[in-house]
Amino acid sequence: MSAALSVEGLTVDLHTHGGVLRAVDDVSFTVHKGRTLALLGESGCGKSLTAQSIVGLLDPVAEVTGGSVRVGDKDVLKLDRAGRRALAGPKLSIVFQDALTALNPVQPVGRQLAEPFRIHKGLSRRAARTEAIELMARVGIPEPALRYRSYPHQFSGGMRQRLLIAMAVALGPDVLLADEPTTALDVTVQAQIMTLLRDLQTERDMAVVLITHDLALVAERADDVAVMYAGNVVETGPVREVFDHPRHPYTKGLLDSVPEHAQKGVPLPAVAGSPPELSARGRPVCRGKACARTGR
Repeated sequence: MSAALSVEGLTVDLHTHGGVLRAVDDVSFTVHKGRTLALLGESGCGKSLTAQSIVGLLDPVAEVTGGSVRVGDKDVLKLDRAGRRALAGPKLSIVFQDALTALNPVQPVGRQLAEPFRIHKGLSRRAARTEAIELMARVGIPEPALRYRSYPHQFSGGMRQRLLIAMAVALGPDVLLADEPTTALDVTVQAQIMTLLRDLQTERDMAVVLITHDLALVAERADDVAVMYAGNVVETGPVREVFDHPRHPYTKGLLDSVPEHAQKGVPLPAVAGSPPELSARGRPVCRGKACARTGR
């Protein structure tokens, strides 16, 4: 079965005043339609940079220097700007973690939701408005026809996240990247957002890349997992297999840090130390009992 998304040897460098630093190093993974792959790791390990590289939203200081990213039969990295624009929405989409900054604050949300239908499907303003209202209703926005002209700041955090998801899935993409979509939301709203994503995924048979550092969320929602450390993927496989029998010391350290059997007055287990600075990558880095070479 061909993969909906195939990332092979993705490498990203950052151009700084101190020189060129390798932030993502030879990252590879695949995701099939209808399945969820969790990109798991602590903050700063390169998860979001990997996602931004896939959708072509890197900052000017960052540059993809190697590898391929195939969505279906197309290598995204070889497309020009027009080709990427045609791909964004119908084939590939992303949900960011901060909906308030991702949404345009000076445009009504309805207009923002209607825009993909006008650009990609050539619908009239009235037809696009109808599609947007139906989409708002589908993601659980109450009274969508009345809220069509509301602005992002007039919605709660959970409602804004629903709107962002609605924009991402408006054109039925084959691949959806969800970059920590429940950050800063309370537990109840987090569960609602993840249920919404799962339902939309089932309806549209999407491949989903879930970027997170929440082990419980990965165990509950993902089919496969790719563990990232210091810009590298150190372990991949089905979630149950990786969680039950971790092979890499870093994966084991992450799993051991879950306070499953915590006792009052007893320190929680943790992965010792911190991820290496970008300038230090390429040398052996030891963290407690776990020692891994983080570069080539």
